[in-house]
Amino acid sequence: MDRSYETIIIGGGVVGSSIAYHLSEQTKEAVLVLDQKFPLSGTSGSTQAWVWVHNKTPSWYAEFSMYSAELYSYLSKKIGDVEFKRTGGLSPFFNEADREKAVRLAEAYEQIGIKIKVLSREEALEKEPFLNPDVVGATYSAIDGNVNPFRLVDRYMRAAKKNGVQYSTYNKVTEIQKMPGKFIVVSEKGEFSCKNLILAGGTWSRELGKLVDVNIPINQLRGQILVTEPLKPFLNYTISGLRQAFNGEVLIGYSMEQEGFNRATTLDVIQETANMAVHYVPSLKKAKVVRAFSGIRAMPEDGFPILGKIPGVENLYVAATHSGVTLSPLIGTLMTELILEGETSIPIDRYSISRFAK
Repeated sequence: MDRSYETIIIGGGVVGSSIAYHLSEQTKEAVLVLDQKFPLSGTSGSTQAWVWVHNKTPSWYAEFSMYSAELYSYLSKKIGDVEFKRTGGLSPFFNEADREKAVRLAEAYEQIGIKIKVLSREEALEKEPFLNPDVVGATYSAIDGNVNPFRLVDRYMRAAKKNGVQYSTYNKVTEIQKMPGKFIVVSEKGEFSCKNLILAGGTWSRELGKLVDVNIPINQLRGQILVTEPLKPFLNYTISGLRQAFNGEVLIGYSMEQEGFNRATTLDVIQETANMAVHYVPSLKKAKVVRAFSGIRAMPEDGFPILGKIPGVENLYVAATHSGVTLSPLIGTLMTELILEGETSIPIDRYSISRFAK
């Protein structure tokens, strides 16, 4: 393996591998991805993998997510089948008070070109007949969907490697030295040098930042997910809280727990998750649960992505966020533009890490 690179990316999950792939499309310069374990062993491999736009607030963040979701169809043609399916998204509600919130959301989204329809009870049940008949209504967006996260990261990696990107896995970074015109990245498998360094370590971003004396305010939020036995296709849409995969399994869950890096599953949350599923789709009461797992979200302190240059340190960049599956096509595109051209086609100023210094 070489020891000198134009760009090193620390973190090979869905965000890091997207950057690696998009960068390799635009430059022949040497790129290395370092991962302390193996891509998909962390957050990217333990997710519902929604491509989700609607319900995100404020509207400018939904707009950012929309741009990324729109890239998926083309991305699939370039890197191969990632089982991306634009199902449309439904977010049911069960009391009339929530209808007012839904109408306000739809009005705000309309101003940025995202169409959300607020459905009546009858319209919601027509779209998704297996919903609880007690549903009062739902918001609906045609842009939402889901993807197979294992295929997605694997395809990013394969395409990046085909373009010359190197991966060094099970290789934890222990030290980063800033030298004139370059970085020295010290890892368990030796030292590597680079001009550009991108910190894309997901849930470990805060720890990576400490190696360069930068505070990257990423916290961990655990989410637990239930997986049913394969069932005949019966859900038409991605529903906030559950979705049916290509193989018929139903993935259920949207818990948020402050448990650090603890990836244990717990009976109380499993029960709450199962109850939520049966409340939304009563027929799931008969389904057998075959697996429960948890994943750790990389959650910025204010809930929004941290992207771009790190002020005061030349050629040092950060890409850290939750919703990495939804945002990965756009983040890969924009970070590549920033590194190669010094600017981005879509402004990312509001996502700068400098906002936390104010």
